[in-house]
Formats: sequence, C-alpha cells, structure tokens
Amino acid sequence: MKTWFDERVGSGTLKKVLLDRKIPRIGWLYVLGSVSLFLFLLQAVTGIFLAMNYSPGPDHAHDSVQYIMGVPSGAFIRGLHVWGATAMVVTVFLHMLRVFFMGAYKFPREATWLTGVGMFLIVMGFGFTGYLLPWDQKAYWATVVGVTLAEQVPYVGKYIGSILRGGPTIGVVTLTRFYALHVLLLPALFVGVFLIPHLFLVVWHGISAPPERIKKEDGSGN
Repeated sequence: MKTWFDERVGSGTLKKVLLDRKIPRIGWLYVLGSVSLFLFLLQAVTGIFLAMNYSPGPDHAHDSVQYIMGVPSGAFIRGLHVWGATAMVVTVFLHMLRVFFMGAYKFPREATWLTGVGMFLIVMGFGFTGYLLPWDQKAYWATVVGVTLAEQVPYVGKYIGSILRGGPTIGVVTLTRFYALHVLLLPALFVGVFLIPHLFLVVWHGISAPPERIKKEDGSGN
C-alpha cells in the first residue's frame, strides 16, 4: 500500500525534501517563523468557529458577538482568536527583526524576504479589519482613526479612505467590506500569494546559518 501510494503521489520524495534535510545549528530565535505559522492556523480554525455564529450586519453584529460569548466554549474560542491576533503580529514582527539583523534576507533569499514583508502587511490588515467586527464604540472610533490616517497618504489617500468606508461615513457598507476583507480576500492573498511561495523558498534555499564572528589574525599569535 505504501509503495502504491508513493508511486502515484511521490510521498517518499516529499518526505525527503521537506523532512530529511540538513539544517545548521540554530537557536530558539529560529522558531519564530514556525510559531507564526501555528498562530495563523489557530486564527483560521477559531475564525471558522466564530463565523458560524457571527452576523456581519450593523443591526446584529454586536448582538451576535454577545451571543458567541454565551455559547459553550464561545468565550474561550473568541479569547484565543483575539489574543492570537496580537500574538501573531508580535511574532511576525520579531521574526522579521531576526531575519534582518542576522542578514538572512541577503542573496539568495531576497524573494523569501519580500514574501515575508508581504505577509507582515497582510497580518496588519487582518488586525485592522477584524477590529471593527464587534461593532461597538471602541471598534467604531478606532476604525475612524485608522481610516483617517489612511487618508493622509499623499495623492491616493482619499481614494483609499473612500474604498475602506464604502461611502462618505463609516456604516453598513464599511462593516460588510471589512468582514469580506477579513474572511475572504486577505486570507486568499496571504495563503496563495505569500505563504505558499514563502514556504517553498524556505525549503528551496534552506535555513540560513547564524552569522559567525570572524577572528582577525593580528600576527601576534592571538
């Protein structure tokens, strides 16, 4: 059975490429990328459960969140989603700092770095669009501030603000657009455009070795 399956899907080759690879001696800082991936999967799973009970309409959005808090394990799942979003932003940012300060973005890993930057921007988009979904006073006014800041971008700021709001003010269309962005467009971009190529490039180029201190010979034998 194993041979039959391997001949048709190449499971043995996949195992050899993905798992049977030599990696350099690394420290705990190198697990930040894996932690970020785990947190994304956690956000996806908890988000699916939340979406089953959430209504993205202005008349029911806040009430549906309160309903979620009352169903069995609803508060726990929502807490995982809320705190997981914060943890994901922090870990992705720390992962980028580690890559930058250890020079892992240099040749031949420039494309890996660019896909990572793209994922970080989308993670920030996840946080921004998801913050409005509870549809309470804090979420509303925080979104007002965020959209106002986006409008300060030179030349295209007013168009960005208009697209985000869906009209002259934040209202029904804004909530619907943010929900669609949060659960449809941004996840598709994250996985299809950035995550899959990023993981492929990490496997293709391998994990970069930590930088080593070069000892200079001063001629004194030290």
